[in-house]
Amino acid sequence: MTLGLSKAKPFALNHSLIISVQRSTMVIRRRLRAFLFPLALYCVSGAVSSYFVWHAVHGDRGLLAKVEYRQQAAALQSEHDGLKGERQALERRIAMLRAESVERDLLEEEARVQLGRVHRNDVVIFLPR
Repeated sequence: MTLGLSKAKPFALNHSLIISVQRSTMVIRRRLRAFLFPLALYCVSGAVSSYFVWHAVHGDRGLLAKVEYRQQAAALQSEHDGLKGERQALERRIAMLRAESVERDLLEEEARVQLGRVHRNDVVIFLPR
């Protein structure tokens, strides 16, 4: 039973189907490549950008490190100011012990501390250690 088709036509029909299937897969591959290649480029560039942004914020010289350095600088400045005040107090005390203007009370206090002596009117309190 033939439907009026010769043997040459089914071969041509199969061949055209194969070609159309190959063309459709080629079109799909082209479309897929046209979509995936830019997507891959965007992903890679996004990863590189996010790497640099993260290090700009959290790195050794980043924004958060800048805040920590400022806090350290403020703490050191306050310590420096305290030491300046302590130095001025010691310089004043040394100036009082100089020969030009000796303060008797201060001289007597230093002598007692150095010699381990007590004045007879002084009250001595022993503290437990």
